[in-house]
Amino acid sequence: MTGGAVFPDNLTRDEARQRSELVSTDSYQVLVDLSGNAPDGTALSAPEHNFVTTSTVRFSSRAGRTHIDLIADHLYSATLDGAALDVATFADSRLPLELTEGDHELVVVAMHRYSRSGLGLHRFVDPADGLVYLYTQFEVSEARRVYACFEQPDLKATFELSVIGPAGWTVASNAPSVEPTDVAEGLQRWDFTPTLRISTYITALVAGSYHRVTDTYTGVHGDVPLSLLCRQSKVADLDAERILATTKAGFDVFEQHFGTPYPFGTYDQAFVPEYNMGAMENAGCVTLRDEYLFRSRVTKAQYDGRDNTILHELAHMWFGDLVTMSWWDDLWLNESFAEWASHFAQAETGDPHEPWATFANSRKIWAYRQDQLPSTHPIAADMVDLEAVELNFDGITYAKGASALRQLVAFVGRDHFLEGVRTYFQRHAFGSTRLSDLLTCLTEASGRDLSGWSGQWLEQAGVNTLRADFDTDADGRFTRFAVLQGATEQHPTLRAHRLAIGLYTLDGEVLRRTHRVEVDVDGERTEVADLVGQQRPDLVLLNDDDLTYAKVRLDERSLQTLTEHIHHLESPLARALCWGAAWDMCRDAEMGAADYLELVLRGIATESDLAAVQRTLGQAQLAVHQYTPRDQRETLARRWTSGLASLLAAAVPGSDHQLALAQALARSIRTDAGVRVLQGWLAGEEVPEGLEVDTDLRWLLITQLARLGQVDEAAVAAEQQRDQTIAGAERAAGARAARPTAEAKQAAWALAVDDPDVPNETQYQVCVAFWQFGQEEVGAPFVDRYLQAVEDISAARGVWATKGLSLKNNVLEHLFPVPLADQALVERIERWIGERELTEPVRRVLAERLDDARRALRCQQRQG
Repeated sequence: MTGGAVFPDNLTRDEARQRSELVSTDSYQVLVDLSGNAPDGTALSAPEHNFVTTSTVRFSSRAGRTHIDLIADHLYSATLDGAALDVATFADSRLPLELTEGDHELVVVAMHRYSRSGLGLHRFVDPADGLVYLYTQFEVSEARRVYACFEQPDLKATFELSVIGPAGWTVASNAPSVEPTDVAEGLQRWDFTPTLRISTYITALVAGSYHRVTDTYTGVHGDVPLSLLCRQSKVADLDAERILATTKAGFDVFEQHFGTPYPFGTYDQAFVPEYNMGAMENAGCVTLRDEYLFRSRVTKAQYDGRDNTILHELAHMWFGDLVTMSWWDDLWLNESFAEWASHFAQAETGDPHEPWATFANSRKIWAYRQDQLPSTHPIAADMVDLEAVELNFDGITYAKGASALRQLVAFVGRDHFLEGVRTYFQRHAFGSTRLSDLLTCLTEASGRDLSGWSGQWLEQAGVNTLRADFDTDADGRFTRFAVLQGATEQHPTLRAHRLAIGLYTLDGEVLRRTHRVEVDVDGERTEVADLVGQQRPDLVLLNDDDLTYAKVRLDERSLQTLTEHIHHLESPLARALCWGAAWDMCRDAEMGAADYLELVLRGIATESDLAAVQRTLGQAQLAVHQYTPRDQRETLARRWTSGLASLLAAAVPGSDHQLALAQALARSIRTDAGVRVLQGWLAGEEVPEGLEVDTDLRWLLITQLARLGQVDEAAVAAEQQRDQTIAGAERAAGARAARPTAEAKQAAWALAVDDPDVPNETQYQVCVAFWQFGQEEVGAPFVDRYLQAVEDISAARGVWATKGLSLKNNVLEHLFPVPLADQALVERIERWIGERELTEPVRRVLAERLDDARRALRCQQRQG
C-alpha cells in the first residue's frame, strides 16, 4: 500500500513551473530582528525561542493567483502594494496572493522560531561559556523559516539583509562585512549591501559571538576578502593557515579552469555547531560543521577530507550558485559537478593520483552501495516535489554523478570538457539551467553527440558488473580474452564503458603492472584482441585507473594473489580498485567474511591511503557483525581482534596507522582481557608508544567500555565533567545509550524518540550508539517501539509533527534493530509494512534497511 500523510509544507514541480510563468522576482529586503522584541517594541514572551523578520519582496507578474512561502509561528501583518492582506488566509506555509499585471511590492512581518534541528535559523548556546551562536541552513526549502519568499531555485533575485542584534556580535551574510551602527542600548544594526541575483536557498545569515580571522585572496582577476569564523571555545582548534591555504589553492584552480572570475565579491567560511551535514554552499558565506576544527589527533585522511569539503563548497560558487538548476531534477548538476571538481582541484594542486584513489576508496564505495538499494534512482532524477528532493541527497546524486562526469571527461577529453564548462558559465551566469544546457555546451566543445551517453549514464539507474572471461594455452598465454558485462533484472541497462585492463605480475616483493590496454566495452560481451598472446599475469584488473563506474569481479587466481599480496601492489589507485572489488564480492556473498578479514589484515598496515585504511577497517568490523553466521561470529571476532592487536603492536609510534588501528581495536573488543586493555589506556597504563589518549580517544574508550557494561553513569558523568563542551555532552549521551541495561536503553530511547527539544547532533549520537551487537536480549523489547515510532513519524504524530527530516531519519535509519535482524524479523517487518499506509520517505528508508538485512542474511548463509 502507498500513500499516507501529506507533506504539510510541500511544493510540487508543476506548482513551481506555474509560478515561474506568472511571477518574475526582482529583490528581497529582509530585516531580521534578533533583539527579542515584537514589531511594536514590546518584549517577546519567549525571546530565546522566537525572532521577528520584515520581508519586502519586489517582483512583477501577470494577472493571476499564486502564493508566497512562509513558515512562521505568527503573522503580524502583510501588505501588497500598500493594501493590507487578510493574515487569516495564511495556512500550510502559504500566504495566498491575488495579482494584477505589473510591478508589486509585498511586505510581510512575522514571528519565527529558532531551530534546534539545524534547519532555518539554528540557535546554539555554548555550554563552555554561555555564548550564543546562530546560523542558517536553507537548502532545500528552509529560507521560508526566516523570511517570506518565493521558495524555488529559478526565481532568483538580489538579496539585501539587515540585522538587529546584541552589540559586539559578529554578523556575516552573502555580502561583504559591514560595520554596525548603534540603534538602542546594547543593540546594533548591520545593513549589508545587495547581492547579485541568487536563489533563496543559498542566502545566509551567521550571527553571534563568533571569532573571526580575515585574509585576502589575490588572483589574476583581483582581490577577494576571505574570513574564517568559529565559536570562541573553538579558537584553539582553528588551524587557519591550512584552511586558508586550501581555499586559495582552490581559487587558483577554479578561476583558471572555469574561465570566470569568482562572482560574489567576498568569501566567508563559518564553522558552526550542531550541523546536520558537512557544509553548505551559501553564496559567499559557506557554513561547515565545526567538527572539522579538530580538537584531538586525527589522521591525514580526515585533513584531506576536510580539504575536499572546502573545495567542494568553493566549486559550488560557480556550479550551483552562479549558474543554478531550474528545478531540483538537476540537483546532480550542482552536487556531482562539485564532487568531481573538488577531487580535480586536489589532483591539480598535489599528487595527481592520490585524490582519485581516495575517491575510489570512499566516495565510489558509497555510490555502489546506494545504487544497489531498492531506492536507487537515475542521476538525473525525477523530482516531482520537495519531498522527493529531500530523499535524493545521496550517493547517487553525489558520488555516482561525479563518477559519470569522470567517465564523460574520458569520453570527450579533458580539454574539451573544460572548454564546454567555460562556455556554460559564460552563457548562463546568474541564470538557471537544465541538463540539456550543459550537454549543449559540451557537445559544441567536443563535437560529440552526448544524447546516447546521457541516456545510459544519467537517465538510467543501476550499476553494471564486469568480469574477465579468457582461456590460456599450455604456456599460460591468453588464447582469447573478453569482458563480460552484466546488469540486474531490476535495472537491465548495459552501458558503453571506456576502461583500461591492467595485467599485474609479482616481481620479488612488488606486484607491478606489466601491460595495459584501453578499450571500449559495450554490450554483454566485448572481445579484447590486444590481449591475445599476452602471458596470463598474477592479477587481471578490469577498470584499471578507475576510468568507468562499474563493479568488477576478480578471477580465482587474481583473488588469491590479492589476498596474499595486496600489500605488494605498488599503485595506490590499483589497490583502491582491488579493495573495492573485494568488498563488493564480500557484500554479494561471493567472498566469505573470514577471507575478507584475512585480506584486510594482510594489507591494511601498509596501505598509504588513510581513507582506505579507515573505511576498510570499518567494513571488516561490519563483516564480522553482520555477514558472519551467529554461531561463527565469536570465533571470527576473536581473530579480528587478535589480528588488529598484532598490527597495532607493529605500527610506527605516533603514525596515522597506529591511531586508526587503535580505534578499530577498541571497537572490536568483546573479552575481559580486552576490557583490561581499554581500562589501562584510560588510566595511562601500557599505552602503545606514540599513542596519545586525548579527548576524543578517551570518549571512544568510554563508549566501548559502556557497550561492554564496564562503565556506569558516574563514570560517564565524570568524563563529561572533564570535557565541558557541547561535543562532550553529545559523546556522553552516546556513551549512555551504549550501556547494556534496560534503564539505559529506556532513557536513551526517550531522549532520541520522545523528547521534543533534543538537539539534532545529540539525538544522532544516541541513535548510532543505541543498538550494539551482544546486547540482543536487552534490545528485543524495542522492536515494537521502533515500529511505533516509524508509524508516528509517517503520520506526523506527536513530536514528529514539527521535527525536521534529519531527526526523523536518525530514528528511521539508526534505530532499525540491525543486531536482531534474522529471517523471522525481516518477514515480520515486511508484513507490518504491507498492512499500513506509510509516506514514501518512511517507506523508502525501511526498504533500504530491510535490503541491508537481507544482504547480510545471504552472506551468512554462504558461510553457514
